[in-house]
Amino acid sequence: MSLQKILAISGKPGLFELKLQTRTGFVAESLMDGKKITVGMRSNVSLLSEIAVYTYNEEIKLAEVFKAIATKENEGPTAISHKDDNSVLVTYFREVLPDFDEERVYPSDIKKIINWYNMLQPKGYVTLEALSQEEKEETAE
Repeated sequence: MSLQKILAISGKPGLFELKLQTRTGFVAESLMDGKKITVGMRSNVSLLSEIAVYTYNEEIKLAEVFKAIATKENEGPTAISHKDDNSVLVTYFREVLPDFDEERVYPSDIKKIINWYNMLQPKGYVTLEALSQEEKEETAE
């Protein structure tokens, strides 16, 4: 299971898995309820595998951040909710990624990351084994 086909679509809640490409866009399946939607080329879509988090030294891929969360939580769901207070979220994220750039990584970004992790975790996308496999695939490319 890889983050290569997991999408965040602007204006749509949750995450989606890319199912098939069409002439005018693509078909994606919601990870929340399994419903399929068609997405046009004009939609703002982000692949999770392409998202990175700013640190003071470099940008760290989202898969590495998920791996750090999975390690901290023993591959279970996070101890906090994405709806918790901003100070709680920032403190938690500092434990996971101590050198994240607090001026460029906003609490809203942390909320998304924790929410996405908790969505992907029960589906098996953010296990240490899956994330390690993803890192191997990226270095091979």
